Amino acid sequence: MRPVIVVAVTLALAVPTFADVMIKQTTSGKGMGMAASGTSTTYIKGMKMRSEAEARGNVVTTIFDVENQKMYILDAKRKSADVWDMKAFSEELAKNVEAGEMKASVKPTGQKKEVAGKTANGYDLEISMPTRIGGETGMSMTVNLKGPMWIVKGAPGTKDYMAFYKGAGEKGWIFSDPRAAKGSPGQAKAMAEMYRLLASTGGIPYETEMTISITGEGPMASMMARMGGMSMTSVVESVDTTPLDDSLFAPPAGYKLVPKK
Repeated sequence: MRPVIVVAVTLALAVPTFADVMIKQTTSGKGMGMAASGTSTTYIKGMKMRSEAEARGNVVTTIFDVENQKMYILDAKRKSADVWDMKAFSEELAKNVEAGEMKASVKPTGQKKEVAGKTANGYDLEISMPTRIGGETGMSMTVNLKGPMWIVKGAPGTKDYMAFYKGAGEKGWIFSDPRAAKGSPGQAKAMAEMYRLLASTGGIPYETEMTISITGEGPMASMMARMGGMSMTSVVESVDTTPLDDSLFAPPAGYKLVPKK
């Protein structure tokens, strides 16, 4: 489960700008007794996004088709794609989080710094998401996510980025691997809320420094607290606005489609 969680966080940190935009970035993180670093490339076109995340020598390719409510996780070795019905999955995930009790804020700090040749504005983001592990009657705990974010306003794709996340948020989308989200629904929803908040700033996150911790009562919360929280950093290296081919945003011809739930 731990490697899956790391991949999920890496995917969720992929900077999601689009309107034919390609972003390359580096990520690093540690926690739960392990460390990981890698690179990722994100391609966006309309209401679709493709993420290619490399970590520990493996590349995970995921296609997010928000308009058609489908997520595809590609397996190049097996020539297959796991297909998730995100409308059904989001409804199921919602049973394990208490979104009405969530607390979330993003506040400007007044600080500025240069990231990838752009002037970025500092923000402090904080989210607490009550959740349950093991279904509606499972153990309760709270996922806490916070950290400084550096937002570039007027960056390529900003208008489309905001429109994309507004549409995705209305459909209850998450941007984590569903396999990991099942084990940590609060974390998945908290990170989805993070992107909604960042979109509300009117810019694109070029650098994020995020920590995730678990609080609560019960053996599961105590165990996770002893393991310590997780921290992840993501930094944009380059942005390219060259038009992208539609084929990037669908499973390759000949791939076997495997429905998941």
